[in-house]
Amino acid sequence: MMKMKKLLCIVLALVMVLALAACGEAGTEETAPDTEPAGEETAPAGEATYVVGICQLAPHPALDSATQGFIDALQAELGDAVEIKNNNAGGEANNCTTIIDGYISEGVDLILANATGALQAAASATADIPVLGTAVTNYAIALGLDDTMVEVLGNNISGTSDLAPLEQQAAMVKELFPDAETVGLLYCSAEPNSVYQVEVVQAELEELGYATEAYAFTDANDLAAVTQNAADNSDVIYIPTDNTAANNTEAIANIVIPAGVPVVTGESGLCSGCGVATLSIDYYELGQITGEMAVQILTGEAEVSEMAIGYDETVTKMYNAANCEALGITVPEDYEAIA
Repeated sequence: MMKMKKLLCIVLALVMVLALAACGEAGTEETAPDTEPAGEETAPAGEATYVVGICQLAPHPALDSATQGFIDALQAELGDAVEIKNNNAGGEANNCTTIIDGYISEGVDLILANATGALQAAASATADIPVLGTAVTNYAIALGLDDTMVEVLGNNISGTSDLAPLEQQAAMVKELFPDAETVGLLYCSAEPNSVYQVEVVQAELEELGYATEAYAFTDANDLAAVTQNAADNSDVIYIPTDNTAANNTEAIANIVIPAGVPVVTGESGLCSGCGVATLSIDYYELGQITGEMAVQILTGEAEVSEMAIGYDETVTKMYNAANCEALGITVPEDYEAIA
């Protein structure tokens, strides 16, 4: 019996020693101190600080260049701190609405609306999220404002304009085709900025002594028929910075080149498809200017409501070498060939 009691005492002692050792090990466990202020959340490592949504109306060279310039400017300044969502509406205004609504649901910090249709969709969808437009000729006209010369909109919208000097574009027609008598102005009547440009250029051309006629198509469905009518009745055709035309340059070229009718355009993307010459801004540079504006808004350096519409002040005389050769046109030496 005594041996059993001694054995029991030894077992109990061992249990107590092991229990004390376990308690000591538990007491040495280190936990990271909670240094995060109450009520604040920190983003996980690698998560972007800003989210920007891009809605581009249609795929064509000018708008593509503006989008790329915008992206490059954002990434150069913000690097991994910005997440960029990029969607193209494929030339359909309804798709712009869907894209913009998606960005609003996701709670993006800023929206880039590339071209007038995208800007109109963004303006209708939100009055809170900062919206920057690019490749929009006249913001007041695009948004239906009374003052067409306003430069600071005073709301959640600003951006950059692709307006080139219209009087100089009219003068280009005179420089290249002084013996022409009739100029047809081809444009989409659904694009208010195209209507504005045509009205200005038409007045300038008439002052230069040309007989002019406006040829308006409503969308891509009647573009070919209207273009054929313009080609049949014009010595020269002028097309402004029109998104529908820019998205259908091959259809236009297939009519005007066989007809022997040269086209002067409002921008280089259009000219590269169906034109012979243009006085154009640099759309990549325009996108970069817009991107720099976005950085200022995102970082709190500037308020979108106080930002004036920006411009690319440099314009270049450019020509389409292939189309000029096909039509037997020689341009002056100060024109640059479109790459």
